[in-house]
Amino acid sequence: MRAIKDGFAHQFAVVTGAARGIGRAIAEHLHRAGARLFLVDCNAAALEETTRVLRDSHGSAIDCAVADVADPAAIERLAAQVASCEERVDVLVNNAGIEFDLPLEKVTADIFDRVVAVNLRAPLLLTKALVSLFSEAGGAIVNISSIHAHHAFPNAIPYACSKAGLVALTRNLALELAPRGIRVNAVCPGYIDTPMWDEWLRTASDPEALARETEALHPLGRRGRPEDVASAVAYLASTESAWVTGTCLVVDGGLTIRAHP
Repeated sequence: MRAIKDGFAHQFAVVTGAARGIGRAIAEHLHRAGARLFLVDCNAAALEETTRVLRDSHGSAIDCAVADVADPAAIERLAAQVASCEERVDVLVNNAGIEFDLPLEKVTADIFDRVVAVNLRAPLLLTKALVSLFSEAGGAIVNISSIHAHHAFPNAIPYACSKAGLVALTRNLALELAPRGIRVNAVCPGYIDTPMWDEWLRTASDPEALARETEALHPLGRRGRPEDVASAVAYLASTESAWVTGTCLVVDGGLTIRAHP
Protein backbone atom coordinates (compact mmCIF):
# COMPACT_ATOMS: atom_id res chain seq x y z
CA MET A 1 0.00 0.00 0.00
CA ARG A 2 1.49 3.34 -0.99
CA ALA A 3 0.62 6.40 1.03
CA ILE A 4 0.20 9.73 -0.73
CA LYS A 5 3.77 10.87 -0.14
CA ASP A 6 3.88 13.69 2.40
CA GLY A 7 0.28 14.47 1.48
CA PHE A 8 -0.67 14.93 5.12
CA ALA A 9 2.46 16.63 6.41
CA HIS A 10 1.64 19.17 9.13
CA GLN A 11 -1.95 17.89 9.29
CA PHE A 12 -3.76 16.58 12.35
CA ALA A 13 -6.16 13.66 11.92
CA VAL A 14 -8.61 12.11 14.37
CA VAL A 15 -9.51 8.46 13.70
CA THR A 16 -12.12 6.52 15.67
CA GLY A 17 -12.19 2.73 15.91
CA ALA A 18 -8.46 2.93 15.26
CA ALA A 19 -7.18 -0.05 17.22
CA ARG A 20 -7.85 -2.86 14.76
CA GLY A 21 -8.81 -3.71 11.21
CA ILE A 22 -9.84 -0.89 8.90
CA GLY A 23 -9.26 1.81 11.52
CA ARG A 24 -5.71 0.68 12.20
CA ALA A 25 -4.95 0.55 8.47
CA ILE A 26 -6.30 4.08 8.05
CA ALA A 27 -4.13 5.32 10.92
CA GLU A 28 -1.05 3.63 9.46
CA HIS A 29 -1.69 5.07 6.00
CA LEU A 30 -2.24 8.63 7.20
CA HIS A 31 0.73 8.48 9.53
CA ARG A 32 3.07 7.24 6.80
CA ALA A 33 1.89 10.17 4.70
CA GLY A 34 2.94 12.61 7.41
CA ALA A 35 -0.17 13.14 9.52
CA ARG A 36 -0.10 13.67 13.24
CA LEU A 37 -2.72 11.39 14.81
CA PHE A 38 -5.25 11.22 17.60
CA LEU A 39 -6.55 7.66 17.84
CA VAL A 40 -9.76 6.61 19.58
CA ASP A 41 -11.05 3.15 20.48
CA CYS A 42 -12.95 1.40 23.27
CA ASN A 43 -10.48 -1.52 23.31
CA ALA A 44 -7.73 -0.24 25.61
CA ALA A 45 -5.26 -3.09 25.07
CA ALA A 46 -5.56 -3.06 21.28
CA LEU A 47 -5.35 0.73 21.16
CA GLU A 48 -2.21 0.73 23.28
CA GLU A 49 -0.60 -1.88 21.01
CA THR A 50 -1.52 -0.02 17.80
CA THR A 51 -0.23 3.27 19.20
CA ARG A 52 3.04 1.64 20.28
CA VAL A 53 3.58 0.02 16.87
CA LEU A 54 2.97 3.28 15.03
CA ARG A 55 5.27 5.21 17.33
CA ASP A 56 8.02 2.63 16.92
CA SER A 57 7.59 2.37 13.15
CA HIS A 58 7.37 6.03 12.27
CA GLY A 59 9.13 7.74 15.13
CA SER A 60 6.65 10.45 16.01
CA ALA A 61 4.23 11.20 18.82
CA ILE A 62 0.69 9.94 18.61
CA ASP A 63 -2.08 10.81 21.03
CA CYS A 64 -4.82 8.36 21.88
CA ALA A 65 -7.88 8.01 24.09
CA VAL A 66 -9.96 5.07 25.23
CA ALA A 67 -13.60 5.96 24.79
CA ASP A 68 -17.02 4.50 24.05
CA VAL A 69 -18.30 6.80 21.32
CA ALA A 70 -21.86 5.67 22.02
CA ASP A 71 -21.68 7.85 25.14
CA PRO A 72 -22.36 11.53 24.35
CA ALA A 73 -20.46 12.59 27.49
CA ALA A 74 -17.43 10.62 26.30
CA ILE A 75 -17.55 12.48 22.99
CA GLU A 76 -17.51 15.81 24.79
CA ARG A 77 -14.47 14.66 26.78
CA LEU A 78 -12.81 13.51 23.57
CA ALA A 79 -13.32 16.89 21.96
CA ALA A 80 -11.68 18.56 24.94
CA GLN A 81 -8.74 16.15 24.77
CA VAL A 82 -8.30 16.76 21.05
CA ALA A 83 -8.38 20.52 21.58
CA SER A 84 -5.72 20.22 24.27
CA CYS A 85 -3.42 18.41 21.82
CA GLU A 86 -3.79 20.59 18.74
CA GLU A 87 -5.38 23.93 17.98
CA ARG A 88 -6.58 22.69 14.60
CA VAL A 89 -8.16 19.53 13.19
CA ASP A 90 -7.65 18.86 9.48
CA VAL A 91 -9.12 15.37 9.07
CA LEU A 92 -11.77 13.41 10.96
CA VAL A 93 -12.38 9.75 10.12
CA ASN A 94 -15.53 8.33 11.72
CA ASN A 95 -14.70 4.65 11.52
CA ALA A 96 -15.90 3.14 14.82
CA GLY A 97 -18.63 0.60 14.22
CA ILE A 98 -20.34 -2.50 15.56
CA GLU A 99 -22.51 -5.19 14.03
CA PHE A 100 -24.89 -7.90 15.26
CA ASP A 101 -25.73 -10.76 12.90
CA LEU A 102 -29.32 -11.40 14.01
CA PRO A 103 -32.67 -12.29 12.40
CA LEU A 104 -35.58 -9.93 12.95
CA GLU A 105 -37.09 -11.90 15.84
CA LYS A 106 -33.88 -11.51 17.86
CA VAL A 107 -33.44 -7.78 17.28
CA THR A 108 -34.28 -5.92 20.48
CA ALA A 109 -34.70 -2.22 21.09
CA ASP A 110 -31.49 -2.19 23.11
CA ILE A 111 -29.50 -3.85 20.31
CA PHE A 112 -30.91 -1.52 17.67
CA ASP A 113 -30.23 1.56 19.80
CA ARG A 114 -26.67 0.44 20.58
CA VAL A 115 -25.80 -0.09 16.91
CA VAL A 116 -27.29 3.25 15.89
CA ALA A 117 -25.54 5.01 18.79
CA VAL A 118 -22.12 3.80 17.69
CA ASN A 119 -22.51 3.74 13.91
CA LEU A 120 -24.65 6.82 13.30
CA ARG A 121 -25.13 9.05 16.33
CA ALA A 122 -21.43 9.08 17.26
CA PRO A 123 -20.28 10.44 13.85
CA LEU A 124 -22.91 13.19 14.13
CA LEU A 125 -21.98 14.18 17.68
CA LEU A 126 -18.22 13.95 17.13
CA THR A 127 -18.45 16.04 13.98
CA LYS A 128 -20.52 18.60 15.86
CA ALA A 129 -18.06 18.63 18.76
CA LEU A 130 -14.95 19.03 16.57
CA VAL A 131 -16.18 21.21 13.72
CA SER A 132 -15.17 24.42 15.48
CA LEU A 133 -11.55 23.19 15.49
CA PHE A 134 -11.35 23.08 11.70
CA SER A 135 -9.55 26.10 10.31
CA GLU A 136 -10.84 28.68 7.86
CA ALA A 137 -9.03 26.69 5.17
CA GLY A 138 -11.47 23.85 5.78
CA GLY A 139 -10.62 20.18 5.95
CA ALA A 140 -12.06 16.72 5.32
CA ILE A 141 -14.40 14.35 7.13
CA VAL A 142 -14.64 10.74 5.97
CA ASN A 143 -17.34 8.43 7.32
CA ILE A 144 -17.01 4.67 7.01
CA SER A 145 -20.38 3.37 5.85
CA SER A 146 -20.93 0.01 4.10
CA ILE A 147 -22.41 -1.65 1.04
CA HIS A 148 -25.19 -2.57 3.50
CA ALA A 149 -26.36 1.03 3.09
CA HIS A 150 -27.39 0.31 -0.50
CA HIS A 151 -27.95 -3.46 -0.68
CA ALA A 152 -29.92 -5.86 1.51
CA PHE A 153 -28.24 -8.80 3.24
CA PRO A 154 -29.74 -11.35 5.66
CA ASN A 155 -29.71 -10.72 9.42
CA ALA A 156 -28.37 -7.17 9.17
CA ILE A 157 -31.28 -4.84 9.92
CA PRO A 158 -29.73 -2.68 12.70
CA TYR A 159 -26.37 -2.45 10.92
CA ALA A 160 -27.90 -1.69 7.53
CA CYS A 161 -30.17 0.99 8.95
CA SER A 162 -27.28 2.66 10.75
CA LYS A 163 -25.05 2.61 7.68
CA ALA A 164 -27.80 3.91 5.39
CA GLY A 165 -28.37 6.69 7.88
CA LEU A 166 -24.66 7.45 7.79
CA VAL A 167 -24.85 7.96 4.03
CA ALA A 168 -27.70 10.44 4.52
CA LEU A 169 -25.74 12.15 7.30
CA THR A 170 -22.71 12.40 5.01
CA ARG A 171 -24.68 14.15 2.29
CA ASN A 172 -26.39 16.56 4.65
CA LEU A 173 -23.16 17.44 6.44
CA ALA A 174 -21.48 17.98 3.08
CA LEU A 175 -24.13 20.52 2.14
CA GLU A 176 -24.11 22.27 5.51
CA LEU A 177 -20.33 22.44 5.92
CA ALA A 178 -19.42 23.30 2.32
CA PRO A 179 -19.45 27.08 2.99
CA ARG A 180 -16.76 26.46 5.60
CA GLY A 181 -14.58 24.56 3.14
CA ILE A 182 -15.08 21.24 4.95
CA ARG A 183 -15.64 18.33 2.60
CA VAL A 184 -17.62 15.33 3.86
CA ASN A 185 -17.57 11.98 2.07
CA ALA A 186 -18.15 8.32 2.86
CA VAL A 187 -16.49 5.05 1.96
CA CYS A 188 -18.72 1.99 1.57
CA PRO A 189 -16.59 -1.13 2.01
CA GLY A 190 -17.70 -4.62 1.07
CA TYR A 191 -16.35 -7.81 2.62
CA ILE A 192 -13.04 -6.88 4.24
CA ASP A 193 -10.71 -9.24 6.10
CA THR A 194 -10.86 -7.73 9.58
CA PRO A 195 -11.33 -9.06 13.13
CA MET A 196 -15.08 -8.32 12.74
CA TRP A 197 -15.14 -10.47 9.60
CA ASP A 198 -13.23 -13.26 11.38
CA GLU A 199 -15.70 -13.23 14.26
CA TRP A 200 -18.62 -13.51 11.83
CA LEU A 201 -16.91 -16.30 9.88
CA ARG A 202 -16.42 -18.37 13.03
CA THR A 203 -20.19 -18.52 13.52
CA ALA A 204 -20.62 -20.45 10.25
CA SER A 205 -21.09 -24.21 10.22
CA ASP A 206 -18.28 -24.47 7.64
CA PRO A 207 -16.06 -21.36 7.83
CA GLU A 208 -13.67 -22.53 5.09
CA ALA A 209 -16.49 -23.13 2.63
CA LEU A 210 -18.06 -19.78 3.45
CA ALA A 211 -14.72 -18.04 2.95
CA ARG A 212 -14.38 -19.64 -0.50
CA GLU A 213 -17.94 -18.73 -1.41
CA THR A 214 -17.53 -15.08 -0.49
CA GLU A 215 -14.27 -14.81 -2.40
CA ALA A 216 -15.99 -16.23 -5.49
CA LEU A 217 -18.65 -13.50 -5.32
CA HIS A 218 -16.07 -10.83 -6.13
CA PRO A 219 -15.25 -10.15 -9.80
CA LEU A 220 -11.72 -9.18 -8.70
CA GLY A 221 -11.31 -12.61 -7.16
CA ARG A 222 -10.72 -11.82 -3.50
CA ARG A 223 -12.14 -10.18 -0.42
CA GLY A 224 -10.88 -6.75 0.48
CA ARG A 225 -8.00 -5.89 2.76
CA PRO A 226 -8.06 -3.07 5.33
CA GLU A 227 -5.44 -1.32 3.20
CA ASP A 228 -7.88 -1.14 0.29
CA VAL A 229 -10.23 0.94 2.40
CA ALA A 230 -7.40 3.00 3.89
CA SER A 231 -6.26 4.06 0.42
CA ALA A 232 -9.77 5.23 -0.45
CA VAL A 233 -10.01 7.17 2.81
CA ALA A 234 -6.65 8.82 2.18
CA TYR A 235 -7.82 9.92 -1.26
CA LEU A 236 -11.03 11.47 0.10
CA ALA A 237 -9.14 13.14 2.95
CA SER A 238 -6.43 14.59 0.73
CA THR A 239 -6.25 17.52 -1.65
CA GLU A 240 -6.35 14.97 -4.49
CA SER A 241 -10.14 15.07 -4.00
CA ALA A 242 -10.42 18.81 -3.42
CA TRP A 243 -13.60 19.08 -5.52
CA VAL A 244 -15.31 15.98 -4.14
CA THR A 245 -17.90 16.22 -1.40
CA GLY A 246 -21.12 14.44 -0.47
CA THR A 247 -20.13 11.30 -2.33
CA CYS A 248 -20.05 7.63 -1.31
CA LEU A 249 -17.11 5.67 -2.70
CA VAL A 250 -17.85 1.94 -2.93
CA VAL A 251 -14.82 -0.25 -2.25
CA ASP A 252 -16.01 -3.83 -2.71
CA GLY A 253 -14.01 -5.56 -5.46
CA GLY A 254 -17.04 -5.39 -7.73
CA LEU A 255 -19.26 -7.41 -5.38
CA THR A 256 -22.36 -5.26 -5.79
CA ILE A 257 -22.20 -4.76 -9.55
CA ARG A 258 -23.37 -8.33 -10.17
CA ALA A 259 -27.01 -8.77 -11.13
CA HIS A 260 -26.88 -12.35 -9.78
CA PRO A 261 -24.37 -14.24 -7.64
